[in-house]
Amino acid sequence: MREQIEGSQAVARAVALCRPQVVCAYPITPQTHIVEALGARVKEGSLAPCQFINVESEFAAMSVSIGASAGGSRAYTATASQGLLFMAEAVYNASGLGLPIVMTVANRAIGAPINIWNDHSDSMALRDAGWVQLFAADNQSAVDLHIQAFRLAEELSVPVMVCVDGFSLTHAVEGIDVPDQESVDSFLPPFVPRQRLDPDEPVTIGAMVGPEAFTEVRYLAHARMRRALDLMPVIAAEFAAAVGRGGGGLVEPYRLEGADLVVVAQGSVIGTLCDAIDELRDEGISVGALAVTVYRPFPVDAVRAALAGARRVVVIDRALATGEGGFLAADVRRAAPAGTPLHGVIAGLGGRPVTRASLRRCLEEASRGLLGELAWLDLDTTLIEKELAGLPGGTDVHAGPHAG
Repeated sequence: MREQIEGSQAVARAVALCRPQVVCAYPITPQTHIVEALGARVKEGSLAPCQFINVESEFAAMSVSIGASAGGSRAYTATASQGLLFMAEAVYNASGLGLPIVMTVANRAIGAPINIWNDHSDSMALRDAGWVQLFAADNQSAVDLHIQAFRLAEELSVPVMVCVDGFSLTHAVEGIDVPDQESVDSFLPPFVPRQRLDPDEPVTIGAMVGPEAFTEVRYLAHARMRRALDLMPVIAAEFAAAVGRGGGGLVEPYRLEGADLVVVAQGSVIGTLCDAIDELRDEGISVGALAVTVYRPFPVDAVRAALAGARRVVVIDRALATGEGGFLAADVRRAAPAGTPLHGVIAGLGGRPVTRASLRRCLEEASRGLLGELAWLDLDTTLIEKELAGLPGGTDVHAGPHAG
C-alpha cells in the first residue's frame, strides 16, 4: 500500500522484509536513519531472529559483515562517504571471498573540503572493487532494488551495493509502496550459503594465492560479476510478478522514441531531468533520457541499443575523476555508436542543486551543438578566473582560497 514515508525508513523496512540475520553498522551521515530503524526493530523483536551488532568503525562494520556472511548468515550493512573509504580494504575482501553481502551507500561527497551533501564520489571511488552497483533514481526504486539486491547477491554469490542519494532521497518523504512480507517471501527464498565456515569441519578461506593461480581467481570473479547483466532483468521480472508492479532492470529509457539528443544519468537527478525533457519536448526539441540502474558491471550492450538512434549524447556525472572528467561519461563513451558526439557534464557536486532550469539551458546548448566535450553545470566562472589567476603562470602570485 502506498504511503508517505521517509526514504531511509522505507529502505529499512525493505531490508527488514528480506529477513537479514546480522545487521551491523557504524553511524555516518546520511545513512544513520536506516540502521537506527533496523536496530529499533531488532530491539523490539519485530525483526527476529536477527543480531544487531554495534561496532567501533566502518572498517569493523564490513569486517563483521564478512564474518557473518562467511558463517552462513544473511548479512547487511550501510555506510557513506569517508566511511566507505575507511572500509575499502574489507570491501575488496568481501568481493574476493564471493560473499553475498548487501550494503546501502547513502551517497555523499568526499572531502577535503568537508562536505556532508550528496554526490557520487564515494561509490565511484570503489566502483571496481568487485561489487555489483545499483543506483536508485527515487525512493520507490531504492525499496525495490534492495529486495532484488539480496536475491542477486545470493544467486551469484557476489556482494551488492545499493546506491541511494544522500538527503535527496534518504531524507525525502514521498509516496512509496513497500511490499508486504508474503510478497517478499515468495520472491526471496531463505538464505542457503554456498560456503559456510563450520567449526566441526574447519577450512581456511582467503588464504595466500600465488602467481600460479591468482589470475584464474580474478577471472572467475569477473565471470561471476558479468552474469549479473543476464540475471538482473530476470530478477526484475520475477520481482514485478511477485509485488504486482515493475521495478529494476539494467537501464530505464524515458521518451527515447524519435530522440535525436539522449541524456544519460543515474540517481535522483533523473526525476528533474525527465521534467526538463517534458518541457523541451513540448517546445519541439527531440530529447530523451536513459537512466543507468546497474552501473557495475556496466551494461554496454543495453546502453548501446538505447543510444542506437541518437545523433548526440549528453552524460550527467555527479562525481569527478580529477584531471579527467566524469566516470559515467567514460563508460558511456565505450557504448555510444561510433562517431556520435558525446558531451560530459559535471553537475551537482557536494550537493549543489541540479535544477530544471539549469538542465534546460545545458540541453538547449547541446541540441545546437554548442556544448563542449566536458562542461560544468552552473560553474561560478568569476570565482574560477580569480583563483586561476593566482596559480603559477597567472597574474597573481597569491594563490589559494583566501587570497585577496
